Amino acid sequence: MILLPVILRRLVVRIDIQREIEPFVNVPVSVIISGLLTLLAYVVAEAFQPEPSAKSTMGRNTLPVAIALFLIGFFMMINRRKALTQVLALLSLENGLFLAAISLTYGMPLIVELGIFFDLLVAGMILAILVFRIRETFDSMDVSRLSRLRG
Repeated sequence: MILLPVILRRLVVRIDIQREIEPFVNVPVSVIISGLLTLLAYVVAEAFQPEPSAKSTMGRNTLPVAIALFLIGFFMMINRRKALTQVLALLSLENGLFLAAISLTYGMPLIVELGIFFDLLVAGMILAILVFRIRETFDSMDVSRLSRLRG
């Protein structure tokens, strides 16, 4: 769990990415939208809540939090301009899906969890390589500049 953030941090330092100054939606509006998405997640998750049982080890809020994490990750992907922050949003979205799967199935076998961990580790390394190559080739990580490529 510590290896992926270390890889991403080294990538940020290596390609000299500064803080993202201009997201599409400013920070206060983003916080309000994220709060509304969380409220929407609680409303939607009410229909999918499994019946409480003695086997249930997850809390009642696990599924709504998973859906909120998914929705906020999706919003972050839309709201950010830099490819690296979009990758982090994609990882947040994926974590929401994983948490939803765990909360609905009451856990996963160890071999499945190890497979998912290895998949995330490989995906993180591949994304780090791709982001570094994009930075080398185009001198920018701003995806809004890609609109000039239209013919």
